[in-house]
Amino acid sequence: MGTLRFGMTCSLDGRVTDAAGNIGWSAPSDEMHAFVNGRFRAARTLVMGRRMYATLRVWDDWPAGSAVEEEFAGLWAATDKIVCSDSLGSVSAPRTTLEPRLTVDRLAQIVAATDGVVEVSGPTTAADALREGLVDEIDLFVLPQVLGGGLHALPEGMHTALALVDSRRFADGAVYLGYRRA
Repeated sequence: MGTLRFGMTCSLDGRVTDAAGNIGWSAPSDEMHAFVNGRFRAARTLVMGRRMYATLRVWDDWPAGSAVEEEFAGLWAATDKIVCSDSLGSVSAPRTTLEPRLTVDRLAQIVAATDGVVEVSGPTTAADALREGLVDEIDLFVLPQVLGGGLHALPEGMHTALALVDSRRFADGAVYLGYRRA
């Protein structure tokens, strides 16, 4: 049986996109990216929606870059990925499968069949699992910006008691907050 983790970068006001849907403001520093790599190393399966897949797919063909980026590209390549979308006809990336409709029951089956961490990525894809209390761990990377609008990291209607189990401050003012269900 695996562990289900939701990880997200957000603004201080809890947004993952600005009002126009942009995420360019959320690029991590090398220090934070190295920390993310350490957390992602435990992931065996990444479950994501169509938009997150479109954003992260760049790692399939990542050009030579910094050492921290190359490390993440290697971790990405070694991780099984499930794209949840009823609008995509197919996916063609290595180690990637398509799940037309993700339900909480199906996500629970994926977690039960996985040794290690299943990372569900994207606030829309993770919303039902967060509301239902299926998520074991929440990793939030809070950047020192206020966006004033955009998509929330956590869904409305979520009521879950959490325990802070880890935190870290980065040189650029970003903060990592690691929670588990209480």
